[in-house]
Amino acid sequence: MNDFNLIIEKLLQFRDERDWEQFHNAKDLAIALNIEAGELLENFLWKSPEEVNVDKIKEELADVFTYAFYLAEKFNLDITEIVLEKIERNSAKYTIEKSKGNAKKYTEL
Repeated sequence: MNDFNLIIEKLLQFRDERDWEQFHNAKDLAIALNIEAGELLENFLWKSPEEVNVDKIKEELADVFTYAFYLAEKFNLDITEIVLEKIERNSAKYTIEKSKGNAKKYTEL
């Protein structure tokens, strides 16, 4: 069992013990994920790097990941597989020769 599977197992146990699956439709999970992402961003707003509270970042980042895991589970997606596939696609779009040290989008390289 990899770490992602362990996390998903624990999240599903947490959800199911509370009978919350009934509320976990794809739309609401996607909305919740974005709300948590907004809360994560709020920790950076108008702050210098030194002012950022890492403990608050950890809390919000955990919430973002939690909803991402729930959403992946809803569609029976293997997180490791989909992330590795995305890295492969990005590697083709952002070749080292064209993109190293360059922040432009692949369509502008």
